[in-house]
Amino acid sequence: MLSLPPRATTRVVAPDGVAVAVQDWATPGSAGHKPDVLLVHGFSQSHGCWLPQVASPLAQQLRLVTYDLRGHGASDKPDSAPLYQSSAAWAGELQSVITQTGLHKPVLVVWSYAGRIALDYLDRYGDSQISGLMMVNATSHTHSDFMGPAARLLAQTCDPDPAISDPAVIAMLQACVAQPLPDDEFAYMLAYNRLVPAALRAHLRKHTRDYQAVLQSLRVPVRVIHGELDAINLLAMSQHTVAQVPQARLSVYEGVAHTPFWEAPARFNTELAQFVSESRP
Repeated sequence: MLSLPPRATTRVVAPDGVAVAVQDWATPGSAGHKPDVLLVHGFSQSHGCWLPQVASPLAQQLRLVTYDLRGHGASDKPDSAPLYQSSAAWAGELQSVITQTGLHKPVLVVWSYAGRIALDYLDRYGDSQISGLMMVNATSHTHSDFMGPAARLLAQTCDPDPAISDPAVIAMLQACVAQPLPDDEFAYMLAYNRLVPAALRAHLRKHTRDYQAVLQSLRVPVRVIHGELDAINLLAMSQHTVAQVPQARLSVYEGVAHTPFWEAPARFNTELAQFVSESRP
């Protein structure tokens, strides 16, 4: 059975009162002596998706901090649509995590749906408080042209009938990887996906906006990573991101789908460490 290594946990309260669970993977006394990295998971996931990073030597080189988005994992799960559809709410949550955990100009690493959250934050607060942005198969536009065939499963995961939503969650997880996961890894991921109520997934899907102006305003280093076989967010999504951000660099992972950090962890971890080094002020 997979399990996460020991970590310090705390709760951060966003401006709208929603509390989120935060995990700091730095060894005691080492915070402040390593570059800070904030890893943000995607739709219906949790901080547990970053196991290949926090349980690797990368955690000795960098101060890795993760958190569960509102509605996910061990965070608050209020059933109120505006709390999931407001750009200000998402921006305030991310800003609160950065400030209340004492992160100093972290590199922001965002996966999938969290691309929207990062861009909400950057639109409201600018990029002066981060050193760099890494977009991993990350959403930067909600146009259907950038969505793959597996994206149709998202609506089904929101169905109030568990007989419909639960098989859709399973199918979504299967679509996240190019090769079938070992049973223990699949069970590990399925457990935290099931913590997100279907009604909250429905609220999340209705958070849409145009991010083109935000992308064009970015001045920090930007690295874009995308699995070429992604059937959820097509490679065209990341190509769109790069087209809007002149200083962005794109890394395409061959033979990989929606989760490069899990499917190709050695390459991903090396690239993340290099990007952090290049982005330090």
